[in-house]
Amino acid sequence: MAKYLGPKCKICRRLGEKLCSKGERGLGAKCALVKRNYPPGLHGQKGHSRLTDFGVHLKEKQKVKIIYFVLEKQLKKYFNLASKNKMDTGSKFIELLERRLDNVIFRLGLAKSRPQARQMVSHSLFLINNKKINVPSCEIKSGDVISIRKDKSLNKGILAENLKNIKQDEISGWLDWDEKENKAKIVSLPKDKDLEVGIDTRLVVEYYSK
Repeated sequence: MAKYLGPKCKICRRLGEKLCSKGERGLGAKCALVKRNYPPGLHGQKGHSRLTDFGVHLKEKQKVKIIYFVLEKQLKKYFNLASKNKMDTGSKFIELLERRLDNVIFRLGLAKSRPQARQMVSHSLFLINNKKINVPSCEIKSGDVISIRKDKSLNKGILAENLKNIKQDEISGWLDWDEKENKAKIVSLPKDKDLEVGIDTRLVVEYYSK
């Protein structure tokens, strides 16, 4: 299973925006973008260069790629699926990314970041409709039930810690978390108001349509 293994903080510094979700580190003063708010390179501090029209579109596409922690081939696949749908292409594109299992685990608060969620799914910590799943890109559907495997300890480790810190009021409206049973139900598919904020889908659509 392919994934990006390079330095993620450098990408945020290059684009000039905090995109890589790295848990508490990404929110505090330890964030690389806070400590060095300038592009990486050998020539020291320098400002961000003015972008061309193509650069603006490319930057927005790269933002989506980094936020959802997917590779270019996967991103293009989601766009092709969205473009064949009757819905608005941009909204459908982000909806498909939101419906990835690793993203849902992150949205529920079971992981502090999407990379962490991806690792948890790869280690088969979760069940979908009582079936073991270890594919982060698995597409969830309305009515699906996500639960934690009974043979996995809920008393220690990162998962146990994250379970204690889940905040119901921060969970998206299309997800329902049962804290007594440690289960989540997909109430509906994500709508426009539930999608990732700060992304101009129009620019992404225009980039792939050229």
